[in-house]
Amino acid sequence: MIYIKRLIFLSFIVSSCQSIGQLKIESRIANELKEVSAAEISTDSDIIWVIQDAGNDNNLIGLDKNGHIARNISISNAKNKDWEDLTSDSQGNIYIGDFGNNNKKRETFKIYKINHNDLNESSTIAEVIEFTLPKNQKTEDFESFFIYNNAFYIFSKENKKFVVLKVKNSEGKHVAEVHCEYKFDGKNNKITSADISGNGETIILLNHDKLWKITNFEHDDFFSGDITEVAFGHDSQKEGICFKTNSTIIITDERKNSEGGYIYSFNLN
Repeated sequence: MIYIKRLIFLSFIVSSCQSIGQLKIESRIANELKEVSAAEISTDSDIIWVIQDAGNDNNLIGLDKNGHIARNISISNAKNKDWEDLTSDSQGNIYIGDFGNNNKKRETFKIYKINHNDLNESSTIAEVIEFTLPKNQKTEDFESFFIYNNAFYIFSKENKKFVVLKVKNSEGKHVAEVHCEYKFDGKNNKITSADISGNGETIILLNHDKLWKITNFEHDDFFSGDITEVAFGHDSQKEGICFKTNSTIIITDERKNSEGGYIYSFNLN
């Protein structure tokens, strides 16, 4: 009976566009997508691009506003070793971050670039950006990134001090640069997804129950800026975040039984 009541309650929330905590539910993600681990909206499109976690198909999937699958692109030269996040550039190209590393044994990481002109295709070949870590930098689990001034900034997933790598946006093999290290106050601070606004003025870093908003930074000295922690009042396995506008963001979480598997919106202002 409790289970049935929960289903009825969740159905009511979705149908009436209610909120959970500070998050507004926009739609439920298609049932077949259990482990959505990223979200991205590219230039001049309302499609929300998502991927699934390690062990799933090597597909870039586009969702419409109702959470239904509108695009399903097989990346023929890629393998989903541990896809974790998405980002895009000003030309609308989509980048897939294959840099998850839960067992912390990986030595080589990849980013797949999907050309904007191929986003209506059913299959495509990606450009491959491959990188390794610099000497003496221990391997970490990386789960989030964004592109800024034609370079990728990649964040490790740590409760304490995390590492930010910098990798040039150029096809081929690279050695990452350790851009900086930083530690947020408090506990439960693992970063699961990241994005930067279209105007380049605001950074958002996602956690299961909150985000950090960073503004007024100088160039790529991101943590020189103002850092605000924003609690959602809701805890779930949130692993996707992106800007819809410079002030409105989209968040996705993974599905677990009858909970999760939603597209949420949130206003930063």
